[in-house]
Amino acid sequence: MICRWYPVCPIKKYHEQGEIEPDWVADYCMVSNPNCMRKRLEEQGIYHPDNMMPDGSMRQDPK
Repeated sequence: MICRWYPVCPIKKYHEQGEIEPDWVADYCMVSNPNCMRKRLEEQGIYHPDNMMPDGSMRQDPK
């Protein structure tokens, strides 16, 4: 089961561009993972920055 937010989530873009390890997507996006901070915030309508990873950590954007 894929996360319903995945098609519009920046994690998808990072994954497709090879900017993050594939494990992020496998562990959080391709399963129903209740620990995804991005998903929880999105479902509550709470802002979160694009560089927030599923575990809530902030990634340093290489750009």
